[in-house]
Amino acid sequence: MKENYNLGKWLAGEMTEIQLEAFKKSPEYYTYTKIKDFSSQLTPPDFDADAIYQKVLRSKKNKTVFLLQNNWVWKIAAVITLFIGIGFLYSNLSSVSQMAEAGKRNSFLLPDHSQVVLNSVSELTYKKSNWDNNRECKLVGEAFFKVAKGKTFDIKTTLGTVTVVGTQFNVKSRKNRFEVECYEGKVKVQFDGKKTFLTKGQNIVIQNGNQIDALPLNQSQPNWMNHEMKFSSENLVDVIAEIERQYNIAIELKTISTDQKFTGILPTDNIDIVMKIISTTYHLEQTKTAKKLILQSNENKSL
Repeated sequence: MKENYNLGKWLAGEMTEIQLEAFKKSPEYYTYTKIKDFSSQLTPPDFDADAIYQKVLRSKKNKTVFLLQNNWVWKIAAVITLFIGIGFLYSNLSSVSQMAEAGKRNSFLLPDHSQVVLNSVSELTYKKSNWDNNRECKLVGEAFFKVAKGKTFDIKTTLGTVTVVGTQFNVKSRKNRFEVECYEGKVKVQFDGKKTFLTKGQNIVIQNGNQIDALPLNQSQPNWMNHEMKFSSENLVDVIAEIERQYNIAIELKTISTDQKFTGILPTDNIDIVMKIISTTYHLEQTKTAKKLILQSNENKSL
């Protein structure tokens, strides 16, 4: 393993300055330091190597004899063994995080083989160990879940919690907006001390703690999985933020103030169409620079 090789070179003092600097920046360096401090206190048992060697020569004259020397080799072996054990324990007790970067998605399986697809700029965290007794995920952003039959777990966000059993559903939690869509089975949604149940084809949108009207579900899976962004009475600032996530671009809203909400569907695979719709809807002029897009109202363009 590369990690064990680096650990051995570090303990033996054989790293170059460049390798040492890179090693110090690794997330494992702190743990290695603690292990090294601990291993320095280990003392191998005293023994007379020469006496043992002579005894072996007398009793095994015709056999190959391996002379054991340099106690630091034993220390490294002990530390590596300890490191592997700590690594195994850490990997099973620590939280697992899955992320999707801007403009990308991430598909993976939970320990019970439930399927998850993360939308752009989203993260899901869960405990891999003891999953059967602690089925809980923490979500930041948006994700689609296809839960294995007979399995149940909670998806917790800063705005609410969704409890499910063998179902397909979508959860979105960004800023002060919380959305849940049920595509199969039944889900329980809890927010601000309230509780409601959704069945197939139902959805709920919570904005600033209040339930608002939502576009009906007309597909078998979330719009974003079909290269679309769906908005229900959303502020322009939040619409632009979602466009930035999906296209991994920077957009500046310059001298724009509007209370007009946006409801509709935009593509996630054609930025030109998206910007044309937004510009037409809000009467904006578009300017493109090397690093970002700038949107400003017609009357303020000359300012």
